[in-house]
Amino acid sequence: MAELTHLDESGAARMVDVGAKPATARAATAEGRIAMSAEAARAIAQGSAKKGDALAVARVAGIMAAKRTSELIPLCHPVPLSQVRIELLPDESGVTVRATCACTGPTGVEMEALTAVSVALLTLYDMAKALDRGMTIGPIALLAKSGGQSGDWTR
Repeated sequence: MAELTHLDESGAARMVDVGAKPATARAATAEGRIAMSAEAARAIAQGSAKKGDALAVARVAGIMAAKRTSELIPLCHPVPLSQVRIELLPDESGVTVRATCACTGPTGVEMEALTAVSVALLTLYDMAKALDRGMTIGPIALLAKSGGQSGDWTR
């Protein structure tokens, strides 16, 4: 089993020192889903929700969230992102959100992809809550990561 690197010898939380790690190309893709009523799904797909184009706003929110991950997740390093791509896939019962983040650096971008998906989904909830307060979010999962010392991984 892998050692928990964010704990020091006494068990206290710490930010891992990545200063000596080589900068390599890294990427990660995460996905999540929001399920909702057919009425809310239709409004989102058609861009007719009262608050406006929910898909456009969610896309921008996901990008912004990826860029601010280190401010939200206490032990994450700031990462110089070279790409954030948000895909929104609406259907008759909700929206699937997929985020891909990339950088060249000493640490991965899994948390950035997961944060982007989470905030995009929360934004969709906010944009459509007047139509359906019973929407559900989840599951949210990492689909793949590449680069770094641990190499490639796919769900």
